[in-house]
Amino acid sequence: MQNTTSEIRDFLNTVIRADDSALQPLCARFLHPGCVFEISYPFEPLQGPKAIIDGFLKPLRGALQHTRRRDEIFISGANRRTEGGDWITCVTHYLGTFSGAFMGIIPSQKLAFLRSGEFYRIENGKITQARIILDLPDLMRQAGRDPFGGKLGLETLFPGPATQDGVLPEGSNGAASLDLVEAMLGDLHHYDPHTGGSIGQTGQDGYWAEDMLWYGPGGIGSNYRWEGFVRDHRAPFLTAFPDRKGGNHYCRIGHGNYAAVSGWPSMTMTHRGDYLGIAPTGRALTLRVMDFYRCADGKIAENWVLLDYMHLMHQMGVDLIARSNELASPAQAPP
Repeated sequence: MQNTTSEIRDFLNTVIRADDSALQPLCARFLHPGCVFEISYPFEPLQGPKAIIDGFLKPLRGALQHTRRRDEIFISGANRRTEGGDWITCVTHYLGTFSGAFMGIIPSQKLAFLRSGEFYRIENGKITQARIILDLPDLMRQAGRDPFGGKLGLETLFPGPATQDGVLPEGSNGAASLDLVEAMLGDLHHYDPHTGGSIGQTGQDGYWAEDMLWYGPGGIGSNYRWEGFVRDHRAPFLTAFPDRKGGNHYCRIGHGNYAAVSGWPSMTMTHRGDYLGIAPTGRALTLRVMDFYRCADGKIAENWVLLDYMHLMHQMGVDLIARSNELASPAQAPP
């Protein structure tokens, strides 16, 4: 699948910057006529090349002037889950001057990096299905209007892998990388409600490297080592959603030292505690998740996480776009 993966990467990097006249022929070449794109809230599902061009590509290109992609991870493999199929997954940034409103978000007129997690199902060299999480809360933060207020970890640009080999990596140990991640996920379900700890996650025989790095989405931020992960993400999350159940994945793949998993949704839970300043609602919620991992020496060294917090907060009755726009100065406010 190596040649197809390279071709799809070339397509994704070309279509985002091509002239308008080239969009239709490019998409006809690489998108199946019945292709469906499911994108994080507030997007509706888009079916067929025309709907994808009009509903996703053109709005994004219009908002980020001179749009480009910058891939940090780009891997592929056969799906281990029962849904099967060959999949390509990536962590990327769409960058450009944020000069036009995007999904109602007021632009900053400055450079912006919109992070994105993407899963593509491939059949006969064409994309038949896509699921994409755009980190819109982080785009709001970059525009100076953080709807969460930076309460947890470090809010920063997602870095590429420390080894700088995440795009089309070499190596035949993808199965071992995915084995490690799946074992970790299995034990992560069981935790001490008082400490947030889980047996087997850390220590000499644990799954995570001592100097692990966990890169989280807007609202959570990034952190360092297991204690940072627990403090900045796990403990607040489990306090708010103590009955959370995860792992409902449609796709799990491994490629070299990398693995990726995603669920749409992955988690079910009840909002029982304060979270990011939002009082408990008692509502049953779901959460769409994408995780990307780099493994080294039998440990998980880095983890990039995309969560559809736009959708999660919508279920909790919070409009993050409206909240962010309320922080705009009179000069920034739309007419």
